[in-house]
This record gives sequence, C-alpha cells and structure tokens, in this order.
Amino acid sequence: MAIACVVLDFDGTFTDVATESAPFLTHFRDGLARALGQGVEQAWDEEVAALRAGADLLGWNLGGKVVAPATADPYLTATTAAHRIFQRLAVGTDDATRSEAVQKLYRDSYVYSATAFKPEAKEVLEALLATGMPVTVVTNAHTELVEKKLDTLAPKGRERLKVSGDARKFLLDPPDVSDARFDAVPEQQQLDGVLRRPIYLRRGRYFEALKRVWDSTGTKPEETLVAGDIYELDLALPAALGAQVQLVSRDNVLPYELKAIEALGARGGADRSLRALLPRLR
Repeated sequence: MAIACVVLDFDGTFTDVATESAPFLTHFRDGLARALGQGVEQAWDEEVAALRAGADLLGWNLGGKVVAPATADPYLTATTAAHRIFQRLAVGTDDATRSEAVQKLYRDSYVYSATAFKPEAKEVLEALLATGMPVTVVTNAHTELVEKKLDTLAPKGRERLKVSGDARKFLLDPPDVSDARFDAVPEQQQLDGVLRRPIYLRRGRYFEALKRVWDSTGTKPEETLVAGDIYELDLALPAALGAQVQLVSRDNVLPYELKAIEALGARGGADRSLRALLPRLR
C-alpha cells in the first residue's frame, strides 16, 4: 500500500545525539548527585560499565521487564544507570516511584540539551514536507523543546511539521481506551540467536500517540512509514501494527535490530543516512 503518512522519531534520528546530549549528561549527573549525595560517582561508573558489558541482555528495566537497550544512546544509558542506582540504594518505594523520579530528572536535564542536527536533516525534512503528506515527529522529549529546535533548523514547510511529545514509548501500560488494533498485537517478539530476552510490543502510551496521528490525518498503520534510530522503542510496535519502518542506523546499532528489520522484508529498511527515507515514499 502506498505511503500516505510519515512519523519520525527525533533524538538520534534527526540529531547528532552525542553532541546534543553532552550538556544534558552534565546536568543529569549533577542532579543525580544532588538527589542522592556522596558516592554516586562511583556507583555511576560501575553501573555504566555493567550495562556496556551486557548490552543485549541488560537494559532499562521497568517492573521486571527490559523496555529498551541501555546502550543505544546517552539518554538511555543515563536513564537506565540512574534507575539502577535508585534500586541499588533503595531509594523510593517501588519501580513506579523510581521511574517517575528518573523521568523528572530526565525532563529537567533535557532542557539543557544542545541543538545539533545531522547534516542532511534539513534537506530530508524539506523533501518529506514537499510531498504534501502529513509528517509528525513523535518523541519522548518535551513537545515545546523539540518545536524550538525545529524552529532553529527552519526547514521549508516547517508550519506543517507537527510534534507530539512525551510519547513515553517505554511504558508497557495498555491504552486508556481499548482498541482492537492494539489488542491484536502480540505481547512479545523473540529474536532467537541474536537476543537473549524478549522485546515487549504492547506500549499503550506510544499507541495512543500514533492513534492521534492516524485519527487526525485519516490514515491507517499500513499507509504509514515510521522512522527511528532504536528498533525497540521506535519501530517494533508500529511494525507489529502493520506500518512500514525505517531504522536510521546508529554507529552502535545492535545485531538484533538489524535482524528484526530484515525479518520484515519489504516493510523494513535500514540505512545510516536519512536520505534513504525518500525512495520509500515513491
């Protein structure tokens, strides 16, 4: 089916995540030290080392389930390390409380993230917008902050580029309103031979963000192309719903991500360049 709708992740997909996250990390670690006191630096180094040693098995664990790879980008590494430190020091009464505390630290620190777009970002956004089809950024970050960064880039057609922030793609809660499409999604995806844990597909908050796009544009999942740089967070659910997906490959892309994309056949694609999105619209 022809593409009639485009959904884009933001951080790491259209941005140079290493550059933009550097000031974020400074404020994140400072905030963590203020919250937890002395000894956090050693705990931080130990937890980050542990995460890097078990990249495919360890990850951001919420309620006993790994919801994202810990080493995919600095934002995930920081979030996961902080959550593990909260658990290690028995801070907070349960995972939900700890998660909310870490998310507040993330939101407060993201304000300081730099604006660093990939070299081809403006060109590709302008080409996507020139098609006339709806293009929406769906991101875990603040809507207002992403809007400001896009205003700085100022691609032609910027007024038609929508942003849906705080998507919480990591949450495994069901949507607030039942939907047959979501109910039909399997709970897990197994990638035998390349991943020693399941990928959890039912992410209700992310589904709600996608559903808002489809409802407002009159399009369907199978008419949608979704682009992102982390398979598990950005692409697994849309693919399970029938969308076409494009993995914008990172320097440290994991083997299981590439296998998952390959298994989708013509509905999946992977390339380091954002320009690879454009031929898929024809």
